[in-house]
Amino acid sequence: MDDINLSEKIKITDLLAQQKSVTIHPQGFSMYPLIYPGRDRVTISPIGSRKIKRGDVLLYRRQSGRLILHRVYKIKDSKLFLVGDNQSEIEGPLDTSRVYGIMTEFYHGNAHFSVRNPLYFLSWQIWLFLLPFRKPLSEFIHKIKPAKK
Repeated sequence: MDDINLSEKIKITDLLAQQKSVTIHPQGFSMYPLIYPGRDRVTISPIGSRKIKRGDVLLYRRQSGRLILHRVYKIKDSKLFLVGDNQSEIEGPLDTSRVYGIMTEFYHGNAHFSVRNPLYFLSWQIWLFLLPFRKPLSEFIHKIKPAKK
């Protein structure tokens, strides 16, 4: 899961509520390979008047209180269904009132990418298409990958 630690929660949500963008270092591997924890950063902007759509990466709060960064898989009856890029189980339905912001850009090390980049658009389209195959692919890769000593 891409959790943001408790000390950051207050600052992030407060800044987004003030219509300010924030750049964070997400934790966890749920958005791998897009985001590698400890190395990559993402800029989260307030939703504002943006219409949420399939493929958007949203910052939202789970009922447990955790802030999570996941991708919109589908929208049905104004409810969101989300999934991490490194996960195969879809979470939802989620009410849009629990969404704090949307990813507008990300950084792999020093390389900067906008979510408007055509290659990024193509990559998430393919990645969501592969959702039903993620778990078997992962299991296959782990079987053929040599064990580390």
